Amino acid sequence: MGRARARDAANPQARLDHGGIAEVAPSEFTHGFELIVDGTPQSHVDLDDPTHLHFEYIVRMGAVIDQLGSSASAPLSVVHLGAGAMTIPRYIEKTRPGSRQQVIELEGPLVALVREHLPLPRSASIRVRIGDAREGLRRLPPALSGQCDLVVSDVFSGAQTPAHLTSVEFYREIADLLAPAGVLLVNVADGPGLAFARRQVATAMSVFDEVALLADTQVLKGRRFGNLVLAASRTALPTEWLPRLLAAGPHPAKIAQGAEVAAFAKGAAIVTDADAVASPRPDASIFLR
Repeated sequence: MGRARARDAANPQARLDHGGIAEVAPSEFTHGFELIVDGTPQSHVDLDDPTHLHFEYIVRMGAVIDQLGSSASAPLSVVHLGAGAMTIPRYIEKTRPGSRQQVIELEGPLVALVREHLPLPRSASIRVRIGDAREGLRRLPPALSGQCDLVVSDVFSGAQTPAHLTSVEFYREIADLLAPAGVLLVNVADGPGLAFARRQVATAMSVFDEVALLADTQVLKGRRFGNLVLAASRTALPTEWLPRLLAAGPHPAKIAQGAEVAAFAKGAAIVTDADAVASPRPDASIFLR
């Protein structure tokens, strides 16, 4: 289980624009590295094996990504909102050579720290753009509109997802970017009761034809703080995904679709720009190994 980490002055560090401190530290659990922001692990990277995803919610995202496209090795067109240590871009580059990826990250100092101490493969077609995620969507090349196979939204600022990245207007902008069978993956962090997550699901359901949730069983029941992966598409998510996603773990795994997702969001109000709020402040326990 993750926990807050004491800062080590010997580790490479950078002061972020929001005032926090980012640090690259050797992992206490593997021979990889962790990106730690203000004492909380945010990303794990294994430079020798980019397919080692480590954190549970990232493993679940990877399991969905493996099902996209005509084959498990087919190149993808991807936009990432939030960079962290670029764990998922590295995974896609390794498993799907030739993929074209755009990363939008608010914190220039974080990107510089990662580039220097956790360098990307030189052959990777990964373009990093510095700026706000939502504004960055609008500045992407027009040729990407309606052409993206995948959008990953995993944005935390000061340990919370900013309010303007939770609204129906935001989800509509992402929908315009996706290809007809394209998929959106969102990291939703929430605590007991899951009030924030329920509103996010209701909001996504108002834009996308199908929404699924992947999470630890206890998290999906609202019994503890944790991460839920929201998967959404304008076309049906293939039902043959389910056995493979469940088998991929981590365990105990739960995938909710269809009527179960509708029941999860029942009565929850759709989030708009006018009433959006940031996600609940997470604790370090959401970063499970």
